[in-house]
Amino acid sequence: MNDPIAIQASSLSKSFNGTAAVSNLELNVRRGELYGLVGPDGAGKTTTLRMLAGIMDPTSGDARVAGHSVRTEGELIKEKIGYMSQRFGLYEDLTVIENIEFYADIYGVPRSERSARFDRLLGFSNLAPFRKRLAGALSGGMKQKLGLACALVHTPEVLLLDEPTNGVDPVSRRDFWKILYDLLKDRVTIFVSTSYLDEAERCTRIGLLYDGRLIKEDDPLALRRSYPLPVVEIWCAEVRRAGRLLHGMPGITQVSVYGDRMHVTLGKGQDTALVVERLRKEQVLVIDHRSIMPSLEDVFISLVEGTEGHGE
Repeated sequence: MNDPIAIQASSLSKSFNGTAAVSNLELNVRRGELYGLVGPDGAGKTTTLRMLAGIMDPTSGDARVAGHSVRTEGELIKEKIGYMSQRFGLYEDLTVIENIEFYADIYGVPRSERSARFDRLLGFSNLAPFRKRLAGALSGGMKQKLGLACALVHTPEVLLLDEPTNGVDPVSRRDFWKILYDLLKDRVTIFVSTSYLDEAERCTRIGLLYDGRLIKEDDPLALRRSYPLPVVEIWCAEVRRAGRLLHGMPGITQVSVYGDRMHVTLGKGQDTALVVERLRKEQVLVIDHRSIMPSLEDVFISLVEGTEGHGE
């Protein structure tokens, strides 16, 4: 494929019984890119992935994946993509290698190429020692890696992954993302949906999806740097009570609690000293504070509140 654009969506929309799940989505994903579609449950991520995979027809608009239209060339798209749904269709009564062989049969992988290809898939997924284990006996993280190996068995140009690490333990999530980075070296285009904002940091570019609409798109660092207001991180006792005290305080535009600390976005005319003073007056023990670059979560919450505030 010589086209530098692997995925292009134009006014892509999907409605169910008159309710919009995805609205006028515009996308341009470059070949060899790791693009993250980020949003909460119900934002429209799965619907978007299913349309791009050619297994769900859009209500309006179109998208081209690997050079083919999702409206008219769905079967051609399926030959060029690997698609991994949230519940990937592994056969638990088959072994690891039998599952891979089954998908090789589905995709028509030549038998002369299978041995070397299977060895490579088992190697990079660290499943080689478990090739004869039943899929049903694998851990959640290993099942996800087997699902990825099956999706890659026909060497696709584009890989579509729908929340692939949802419910997977942190170590397996880290291993899974290492595999994705290795795939980028082979110029595979990876389009992944996730609700984990820490995972979004790993992507080349991300699109923030909310209520079926793409509300912002850029690389993660640029999104964080674009945040227009200062943010202070405060460690304190009774952090949730402290957060409630600051909500609604003049000059405070946003408060987000993270464990034993919170991120406080300061508006015009406000500074950290006044915030700390307010907390100490309420007998809250402030352990430490510092100015920080906003997190992606700070950015996302701010954008969502701005969208809702304009009644969109």
